[in-house]
Amino acid sequence: MALKPTTSRQQKHLAVLIDADNASAAIVEGLFEEIAKFGIASVKRIYGDWTGPQLGGWKKVLLEYSIQPMQQFAYTTGKNATDSTLIIDAMDLLYTRRFDGFCLVSSDSDFTRLAARLREEGLEVIGFGEQKTPKPFVSACDKFIYTELLRDDAEPAEVEAPASAPAVAPVTAAPGGKPAAQPAPAKVKPQKVPVDFIAKVIDDNSDEDGWCALGILGTNISKLRSDFDSRLYGHKKLSDLIKAQNARFELQERGATATGGKSLYARNRKSGK
Repeated sequence: MALKPTTSRQQKHLAVLIDADNASAAIVEGLFEEIAKFGIASVKRIYGDWTGPQLGGWKKVLLEYSIQPMQQFAYTTGKNATDSTLIIDAMDLLYTRRFDGFCLVSSDSDFTRLAARLREEGLEVIGFGEQKTPKPFVSACDKFIYTELLRDDAEPAEVEAPASAPAVAPVTAAPGGKPAAQPAPAKVKPQKVPVDFIAKVIDDNSDEDGWCALGILGTNISKLRSDFDSRLYGHKKLSDLIKAQNARFELQERGATATGGKSLYARNRKSGK
């Protein structure tokens, strides 16, 4: 079952395990804001070799976000011992039976089997990683969120990819008078809206008039594509994405729900003709 945001009466207890070698500290605020949509981060651990300078960005935010650093020395050059430590801890936490799900923060495919094993035990797994994350790890999670969407220096995805040449990053003078390029802010790679895929999910879950409740649509999309996220296409919510694809889909509001809101339904335009 796809992981859904929880209500205040149904808070899930989550274990958050971060691979510091494969995650940027720039995501920390957005990461925990995102996790809060799904439950309570009961355990927050981050793994790496804290004796070196390479994790300086994370060291600055550990206390603020109450993240417990887990020391793992790099015993051999070229070998990542952090992965093994994280996996062992995940299994130890699994067998405590105190958690409803795990948040695995890494772009490393080495955690593919771990995600699958946790799901075999009936726990839900949310993955967080960059858009370069290998597909097997993405697919092994119930939900996968690209961290480019969470960075505090990120630029939003564009609805349509620009046709013009890419912009040149600003430069400043470096010692000796030579210009030094500045690192460009993280930017979500624009993606084409998968309208055919969405249309098929609507058809598969629609009533006799072709209408599909938006909640059902979102749940089934997540089941089929764990990394589907409206923000990748320049929209905050699925309803905004559907509305923007007006030539292909219809969006209808119906009577008020028990919470006072309105029910939304989507339909392929061809179904209404």
